[in-house]
Amino acid sequence: MDIVRDIEKQYMKKELPTFQIGDTVDVHVKIKEGDKERVQIFTGTVIARNGGGISETFTVRRLVQGEGVERVFPIHSPFVGKVIVKRGGKVRRAKLYYLRGVVGKKTKVKERLLESQKSKKAKAKAAKARAEKAAETAKD
Repeated sequence: MDIVRDIEKQYMKKELPTFQIGDTVDVHVKIKEGDKERVQIFTGTVIARNGGGISETFTVRRLVQGEGVERVFPIHSPFVGKVIVKRGGKVRRAKLYYLRGVVGKKTKVKERLLESQKSKKAKAKAAKARAEKAAETAKD
């Protein structure tokens, strides 16, 4: 059993992308067309993560011309270049399969502030507090 784990370990990615269920992501997928290779971006909402280890996958769903399209990507696949989180999703489910049955505005997932957005808001709040304090001291 350890032999299998050792063999799998060499094919696993060192740095995994950090994303959660409900996040809107850009998945950079390498596509081979004849002898050429190009990168195609698949943008959608992560509705599921399955498995573990080398066989871990995630499912991304998006609407194309009113039709739902889902793709399942292996996390450790060499064809999955990178996963970029565009928008964090605030959800209370492990799987968002209910999105398959809803249309329109109901498919929206509430936004969860990402760390970069939190730090920007905190900096803006601190700057506003400093400006107010400076205005008060200028009055006196």
